[in-house]
Amino acid sequence: MPQQSPQFASVSDVGKRLAAVGYLTDPAIATTVFLADRLGKPLLVEGPAGVGKTELAKAIAAATGSGLIRLQCYEGLDEARALYEWNYKKQLLRIQAGPDDTDWHSVHDDVFSEEFLLARPLLAAIRQQEPTLLLIDETDKADVEVEGLLLEVLSDFQVTIPELGTITAVRRPLVVLTSNATRELSEALKRRCLYLYLGYPSAEREREIVLSRVPDIGGALADQIVRTVRALRALELKKSPSIAETIDWAHTLLALGLDTLDEEALRSTLGVVLKHASDHVRAAGELRLN
Repeated sequence: MPQQSPQFASVSDVGKRLAAVGYLTDPAIATTVFLADRLGKPLLVEGPAGVGKTELAKAIAAATGSGLIRLQCYEGLDEARALYEWNYKKQLLRIQAGPDDTDWHSVHDDVFSEEFLLARPLLAAIRQQEPTLLLIDETDKADVEVEGLLLEVLSDFQVTIPELGTITAVRRPLVVLTSNATRELSEALKRRCLYLYLGYPSAEREREIVLSRVPDIGGALADQIVRTVRALRALELKKSPSIAETIDWAHTLLALGLDTLDEEALRSTLGVVLKHASDHVRAAGELRLN
């Protein structure tokens, strides 16, 4: 089994180094990240869209100086796009360029070589010799069959290519999987991971996030933005405002030179945080903007 050198010295070290790259943690996040790193286990981060799951993975990579390799999952993702495939066009050109009397075994050994191999994210992460973080993003969007492939790779950190043999990781990457919980992931996959649920942050923590990302905004306006966003999230909306949209709203009000979120400012900038017409109608009614 390839080794993974610990990247963090302690739980407090996780908090400090993630904060240094702009990601504010809480004790649960810092502890789980530390354990995933120290135990060499993949970290499964689950929660609604927009709570900072992908940003957490990016922050871990930045804090540890690791290269980031991302596998974006989607319906129809297959082994060729996730693991590897052969450059068929280049293989065909090589075959056509060869002498007519070349025997098949020689051609086969030639075209099924490293020169013609296209490494996709899973294989690319396994082959890295430098510190690497493999982000498997929105795992729940992939088909169930892809989970079997992930189990094989994440269990042994090796890939068998029939034409080349088994490729084993020299240095095991940090692995973060994210899920929006649109479907239940298999128990087999969950057993191999440490689990972290990320919900929307508390008002205090979201205020800290806004002030850290938009330092020129006043504390009073940050309070207004956070209170309003939390009120919007309490409504039955098609898409609740994400943390990133809270930050965008702060940038918007700052760009407009506003120092308060009054009714007029709210009405004119609501499109920054709500992206569906039905959500605008519901919010306008609840917030009495009509």
